[in-house]
Amino acid sequence: MSEFKPLDPLLHSQLRLAVMSLLLSVDEAEFTFIKEKTESTAGNLSVQLDKLEKAGYVQIEKSFRGKRPLTTCKITQVGVKAFESYVENLKKYIT
Repeated sequence: MSEFKPLDPLLHSQLRLAVMSLLLSVDEAEFTFIKEKTESTAGNLSVQLDKLEKAGYVQIEKSFRGKRPLTTCKITQVGVKAFESYVENLKKYIT
């Protein structure tokens, strides 16, 4: 059993894992795009993004497009490494 490494609890959440997977495939993504792709509510997504940002996994930039607020998210190098490690550790459970 010692070959099984712990899975990052931050990434083990379905929505946070979906957000990280999505952000890996793009340079950056707007909040509304992530919300649509993950089929989450704005409130839940906001809370989960905050957790990922506090861990240093994502970078969030708030600005305006005209008079409307615009939130843009991108994965950080720390986030990429955490995701890759999570996937490698998960593989040990399923192979």
